[in-house]
Amino acid sequence: MVTFGGQNHLDMNSVPSGEGRVQGSNITPHHFKPFSSHAHYQQVMCALRKLQESGFYWGAVGGREASSLLRSEPPGTFLIRDSSDHHHFFTLSVQTARGTKNLRIHSEGGGFFLQPDSQNTQELPQFDCVLKLIAHYMGKGQGAERSRGGACGGEAKMEGPSNYLIHTGGERIPLELLRPLSNSLSSLQHMCRRTLNSQGLGGSEQAEQLPHTLRDFLEEYDAPI
Repeated sequence: MVTFGGQNHLDMNSVPSGEGRVQGSNITPHHFKPFSSHAHYQQVMCALRKLQESGFYWGAVGGREASSLLRSEPPGTFLIRDSSDHHHFFTLSVQTARGTKNLRIHSEGGGFFLQPDSQNTQELPQFDCVLKLIAHYMGKGQGAERSRGGACGGEAKMEGPSNYLIHTGGERIPLELLRPLSNSLSSLQHMCRRTLNSQGLGGSEQAEQLPHTLRDFLEEYDAPI
């Protein structure tokens, strides 16, 4: 059960059928982190819907299972899953030269960001969507120097470097995101939409000339991955 404002109960499992499940599976998210506001709730729900369309959101798999899934994959392969820590909603699991590493994705009122490094005082960039966060660290952000609102509303704060260091065993490993590990096949329409987004068509002046139905379809998933 997720609480909102300490009074009203908002259960992520109560998302209408089809919205709270991973494509091709019966997995539903199960979290206990309280939302800071109704806007925060809407932001997380919007991010969840986009993740379910991404094809690499694995839902409620644990850290061990994520490691097993990624073990035979080359470094840079990654997936998004539900966080095992009830203080967070999502976790990024990525295969590195030192094995699988798990990074919590923090969610506050301002957006999503990777777990902070206590040895680095520089503020990490925040995004209104988990997919935009991933695209940023893949080097596919929609212009690191600019920010843009999307279907979730608000603006992604794009300031800051795209490099991120993972601390493990006394070492610092640069975060490298190259390829998501898919758990479902994407439709042809979705692959076309993703390609258009990667070319920067979504939200551009050219997109304004498209029919409303097509424009809405692009805006529902405005990430390039």
